[in-house]
Amino acid sequence: MTNCLLRALSFKAAARYALVAIRAFHDTIPRPNTLGQSRLLPEFSLKDKVIVVSGGARGLGLIQIEALLEAGATVHAIDRLPSRVGDLESEFSQVAKRAKDLGTLLHYHRADVRDVPDLNRIFKHIANGAGRLDGLIAAAGINHETPAIDYSMEETERTMSINFTEAFMTAQAAARQMIRLQQPGSILMIASMSATIANKGMLAPVYNPSKAAVVQLARNLAMEWGEYGIHAPKLFNDYPDRREKWPTENMLGRLSKPSEYRGAAVFLLSDASSFMTGADLRIDGGHAAW
Repeated sequence: MTNCLLRALSFKAAARYALVAIRAFHDTIPRPNTLGQSRLLPEFSLKDKVIVVSGGARGLGLIQIEALLEAGATVHAIDRLPSRVGDLESEFSQVAKRAKDLGTLLHYHRADVRDVPDLNRIFKHIANGAGRLDGLIAAAGINHETPAIDYSMEETERTMSINFTEAFMTAQAAARQMIRLQQPGSILMIASMSATIANKGMLAPVYNPSKAAVVQLARNLAMEWGEYGIHAPKLFNDYPDRREKWPTENMLGRLSKPSEYRGAAVFLLSDASSFMTGADLRIDGGHAAW
């Protein structure tokens, strides 16, 4: 059936649809036996790939950076915080040192992603320097907990600007370079389980809809940029710091550990997820499935 389909299409169309047609039939083309090879599951490798992580100076962003480095990627962190590279005792410096031990590199770019011209300049500089840009994790975000009745317009605009507008502009800056270089890639949007539920005990009337907006944004980016080979999956996480109430609110009876998002980052930025876009990967211990 696949061969008939490909013969019926023009060469250009065939090149565009062949991957979809083959994968729809679960890749039944015979593949060589990989037993005895030194590297298993090579589709999870990020060797030689160049990936940018916004909000990568600390926290979840830095934890995911370390996983990407271990998988072989060269990583560029973007954050508004002052660089900690010179502080040899800082967590960032320790991760940067480990990158060298792994045979790769971690770079730091201090920038406010609300400065869109500067953001585009940084992405172009990274892409030109490496000759490629393979991925982005848009991890920057804030939460301001205040009852809805008291929320100010200024704080509403600030939260929406950082969580949604900045995520959009960062994704746009990455996509521009991928399209310019004709380089397929993955743009991972960090959403939240708060995008689909109102969390008990957390008064976040702007944070929650800002993450819901990110979810819908990723779907639209997947639709528009799919023709360029750009994937736009979403990662839903819970809140590791909610230690008092939330452990009893999910099916595993505990909160997540930051390290439990490492594998997801590698999966969503590697060839292992090459047929996944616009979809959600939810890691919340079943919290939103009750």
